[in-house]
Order: sequence, then C-alpha cells, then structure tokens
Amino acid sequence: MLSPATDRTVGVLLPRDLPADRILPYARRAEELGFGALWVVEDLGFRGGIAQAAAVLASTDRIRVGIGLLPAGARNVAFAALEIASLAQLFPGRVDVAVGHGMPAWIRSVGQWPRSPLTLLREYVDALRALLRGELTQRRGQYVHLDGVQLDPSALPDVVPDILAGVRGPKSLALSGEVADGTVLAEPVAPEYARAALGHIAAGRPHRLVAYNIASVDADPLTALAAARPGLEWIGEPDWHAHISPLPFADELVALRSGCASREEFARRLPDDWVARLAVAGSPEEARARLDGLRAAGVTDIVLAPVGPDPVGALDSLATVLGA
Repeated sequence: MLSPATDRTVGVLLPRDLPADRILPYARRAEELGFGALWVVEDLGFRGGIAQAAAVLASTDRIRVGIGLLPAGARNVAFAALEIASLAQLFPGRVDVAVGHGMPAWIRSVGQWPRSPLTLLREYVDALRALLRGELTQRRGQYVHLDGVQLDPSALPDVVPDILAGVRGPKSLALSGEVADGTVLAEPVAPEYARAALGHIAAGRPHRLVAYNIASVDADPLTALAAARPGLEWIGEPDWHAHISPLPFADELVALRSGCASREEFARRLPDDWVARLAVAGSPEEARARLDGLRAAGVTDIVLAPVGPDPVGALDSLATVLGA
C-alpha cells in the first residue's frame, strides 16, 4: 500500500546533471517522503530517458516514473514500443511516457528534424499506442512506416501506460488534445499558462495536464525566492514565449530581458513577485497556495524541479508541501 503521506498529484523532477551515484538515493528518498511520481528527462548530451526510468523503477517500490520526454525523431516507433512495453510489463501501473518534438536545435544537430513535426508526432503517437495494445499495425504515413508489426503476446503489458505529448505551441497543444492521453508542459507553468494551454488542447475526453515548475521552499520566503531565481534564467528566451505571453507582466519581462546583457543578469533582476508567480517558491504555506492555484487552473500532475547545490537535500524541504 502507498504511505498515507503520499500525494499522488505531486512529483519531482530528477535533475539531468545529478551525479550518477546520487540518482538512486534521490529516487528512494523521493519515495520515502511521499512524492507520487518522479519524472526523468532526456536532454541531448545528458542521460537516456528509458535507461534512467528502468533504474529508478527497479530501485523503488511504489513511486510512478514518468519519462518526459522522448523526441519522436530520435527512435523508430516500433523499437520505442519494445522498450516502453518492457518497462510497463515489468513495473505495471507505474510508468508514464511523454513524446514530443524535442528541442529543434538539438534534433537538427543530429539530422532528425522533420519537415512537418506535427505530422510526425501524430503518426508516432497513433502507432505507439496501437503497438502497446498488441494490435497488428500497418502504417504508411509520411514518417511512420510499419508493415504488419506486432508485439508478441509475451511482451504485452497488462497496463498500457498513458502516452502524453510534451509540447508547447498552440498547434501542437491542439494535436495533443486530439491524440494523447495528456500533455506535459515544461517550466515555468503559471495558472494563466495552464488555462491558455487547456484552451488550445480542448480535449473531448479525460486528459491529464502535467506541469513542471522550478521549486524552492524555505521557512524564510526571501531565501526560497533567491534560490529559485537562477532556475528561471532561460525564460526570457524566445522559445519560452508561450509560457510568458498569458501573464499580465509579459511585456515588461520581455523588455527586461532585452535590456540585460546575459541570462544571469536577467535572473538577478527579476522582481520577487515575478519569481513567486513563475516558480513554486516561498514558505511552505505560500508553496501550498501555489499548488492549489495550479490545480484550480486544471493541472492534474504537478512536478517540482529542485534547485541549488544539494537536490537530494532539497527534497526534504519540498516535501513540506505534501498532504495539504
């Protein structure tokens, strides 16, 4: 049974650059503290998402593990299905998988950026779900070609994992609402952005909304805000426009970034009240209120990304928001 303190709606992100010998202690501590999920990332140049997920699942007992995300252009869908089915079969009911376009610069650098990312994602999610269900799969799409491919009954999971889409643009969000079981939103996710994203998703069936956020909790709110600030240094870049545009201070934020010589200067000059809106940061009571605001905006799964030099130690302070 799950611990009574476990909050299924709140998870944590496994830092992509955590030293290898701290990955499994991090995962076990997250489970001990009552987090409902742990999400791993697959960023080019760091660690593979499937390998990380397998190691975390094998070293824990109950916590769900999400892979967020697998770039559609990086793996043949049939072989991705083999890996995902294996995880879901070995660890039933504990696996979530997000598929997305990937960061364009990264995918272009390995020669895999498609002419139509939306078409690829549509074909990929459709084929992946069919394969995981054991269907004899025939596809002649623009990108996905399958000629009678089927998983052997011995390899089929009893619980087919949710297939989510990790996307951010309006057209991609609409596609997610059409073909995926949920959407993963990268950080920062303010309630305004969550509502705007759901407006584009417009799903006609149950649809999860997973929101990543930089997180820092401390009895001294100013200490928490200061710790969160460096994690927001990227949000002034053009790729993050969709996250920022729904906010009332969006134009001011863009102007601030244009007046800064570096991302580091931009992060230092962010007003405290903006940091509090762009991260789950503050006292335990303030952080809980932030989570309540996200839930009220339609977020179903909250994922906290710890900051600072000791991510494992940060888990203890983040756990003060659980059970509220």
